[in-house]
Amino acid sequence: MFLRKETLDFVPLRLESRIIFSHDLDAMSTDFSIYLASSTYIDSDHPAVRARAAALAAGAVGDAAIAARCFAFVRDEIAHSWDFRRNPVTCRASDALQHGTGYCYAKSHLLAALLRANGIPAGLCYQRLAVGEIGPPFCLHGLNAVYLQDFGWYRIDARGNKPGVAAAFTPPREQLAFPVLAPEERDLPEIWAEPLPQVIASLTGHATVQDVAAHLPDIELLPQHK
Repeated sequence: MFLRKETLDFVPLRLESRIIFSHDLDAMSTDFSIYLASSTYIDSDHPAVRARAAALAAGAVGDAAIAARCFAFVRDEIAHSWDFRRNPVTCRASDALQHGTGYCYAKSHLLAALLRANGIPAGLCYQRLAVGEIGPPFCLHGLNAVYLQDFGWYRIDARGNKPGVAAAFTPPREQLAFPVLAPEERDLPEIWAEPLPQVIASLTGHATVQDVAAHLPDIELLPQHK
């Protein structure tokens, strides 16, 4: 894998392609429980998260319809911290919901929490992207993968649209916010059940969105095998 995981006590599912279809997933004997669990930062059992999840699911038929509503809510109603220069810095899903703002990482935590609260397996994915038009520097970008009964694992990016960014929920076709262009950029193939430690450190260790912007999380890449 591209990502070092010595500090983590769980092993993520790895996406070998953009989508793992259900018959492939069955062969891998995937344990969905870690992608349904509530935790410190994906606190899907928080009363406000559960209430919002129930409201979004009301009247929707099927997991894809519920997931689409949760995605649109986080993409459109939770302001991206840097786009809007909006404090406070949030990390927990419930905090992003309460304050209506978050970096891409916190927004992905909230989307995962809303999906899990509705019984839909969801995890976290990352890209490594240039901070500006070209890098260095580089940083992680946070997004999600959701398991849909008719499509398998499907990646979605609720960071928030703006000119030049048009992420959408169009399974099975991915429509993410950012392409991977430079040689040092990566689509990281893992689906994580919990946020990476360096993401948590960036969000909890800095007081303002400007401070976070100056200390965005990154990873060390391992050589790609030809």
